[in-house]
Amino acid sequence: MAIYDEVNDVLLEPVYHENCPGCKVDRRKRTQTGLPIKELIFMWVVVLCVALPISSLFPFLYFMVRDFNIAEKEEDISYYAGFIGASFMVGRALTSVFWGVIADRYGRKPVIIIGTSTVVIFNTLFGFSVNYWMAIITRFLLGFLNGLLGPIKAYACEIFPDRYQALGLSSVSTSWGIGLIIGPALGGFLAQPAENFPSLVSQDSLFGRFPYLLPCLCISIFAFFVTIAAFWLPETLHFHKKDELECASAEKKDEKKDSTLISLLKNWPLMSSVLVYCVFSLHDMAYTEIFSLWAESPKSLGGLNYTTEDVGTVLSFTGVGLLVFQTSLYPFAERLFGPIVVTRIAGILAIPLLTAYPYIALLSGFMLTFTVNFASIVKNVLSVSIITGTFMLQNKAVDQHQRGAANGIAMTLQSICKAIGPASGGALLSWSQTRQNATFLPGDQMIFFILNIIEALGVLLTFKPFLVTNHY
Repeated sequence: MAIYDEVNDVLLEPVYHENCPGCKVDRRKRTQTGLPIKELIFMWVVVLCVALPISSLFPFLYFMVRDFNIAEKEEDISYYAGFIGASFMVGRALTSVFWGVIADRYGRKPVIIIGTSTVVIFNTLFGFSVNYWMAIITRFLLGFLNGLLGPIKAYACEIFPDRYQALGLSSVSTSWGIGLIIGPALGGFLAQPAENFPSLVSQDSLFGRFPYLLPCLCISIFAFFVTIAAFWLPETLHFHKKDELECASAEKKDEKKDSTLISLLKNWPLMSSVLVYCVFSLHDMAYTEIFSLWAESPKSLGGLNYTTEDVGTVLSFTGVGLLVFQTSLYPFAERLFGPIVVTRIAGILAIPLLTAYPYIALLSGFMLTFTVNFASIVKNVLSVSIITGTFMLQNKAVDQHQRGAANGIAMTLQSICKAIGPASGGALLSWSQTRQNATFLPGDQMIFFILNIIEALGVLLTFKPFLVTNHY
């Protein structure tokens, strides 16, 4: 019996190849017992580095467009602001599949390093924007050359043992969500320093002449240190020499055949989860753009008349609440209900919450401050829970050698939706604010009603026969 167990253990023992970084990671995972704290921290800071510049401009975008003097009326500012927000996503949509294929062929690590380096360069250049078109071009290039987010989700599935994969993917979406909150907070606090801190920054200084450079520069410095640290990240992709084993060669041929985009597009469990992800991403990006523009709009247009600093304060509180929920409660909820049910519950709860937003503007004083902060925390917790669930479904639908390309497809479609989100969100907000005396859904009630339609569509798509999965 003992001999049988010994032979069985040998047969079950996976084959590890020398000098293969993926095999080294797999061997370490097999013997790992405790919580992978170091890996969680690595994932968190890398994703945060990419998320920060995406939304850091939202609190000051209204004022930046106004400073460019291209809008003839105040109502048109939101319209022009939407295109700057969308330019990043347009660039990312054009190259996400390319970066995914590169990650599958040459490894996750090179794509990660290139992505963080892109933030250092082009986010800084965006802070030096002197006109509308320079702002759009630098944001476009920031997205075009940054293919990190797709491969980082594949990396999260590969660096963590199976029992911690939910926590790993949750760390990606949590860091992403907190980045989308800390980014606007930094933008709100640090933009226009000569106006907000005249005793510290003069109008003739560098930050006085470029009033939106300081938040961009702070994020770029952070990205620089993350880029240096990324050189010590372990590679998770397997590289096996063709002459090691005959079966390894055959396996490589099968992988090459299976990794074609056609086979991925025919994978309905993957594509259905990607499309659900895209609908919710369209909603979230439009909401992120609309919230800041709505909060900074004057009371006469149904807004809150907030300053960039006020918006930054709101989003700081939101980040704390999001961090607590995603690191403690989400993994428990996912184990209890599964990612699909959690996504449905979060989507359904978001609808009445958004319906209440136009009425929040009628409050004042402490009640206004408390309600805005509470609503913002809850909304972002629900959004990130949805995105985490769809991450899990996508990466469980494919094998390792397809994950980079699969996430590239997801990022391409998502980026198209996220490009539509800010542009259409800004334009629709501008239009809705001209309907203050309309009979049906006057003013900002219309824009939040449209957001709810998109959210409801996303919830409906989580049911069969549309969403198909073999894993949950």
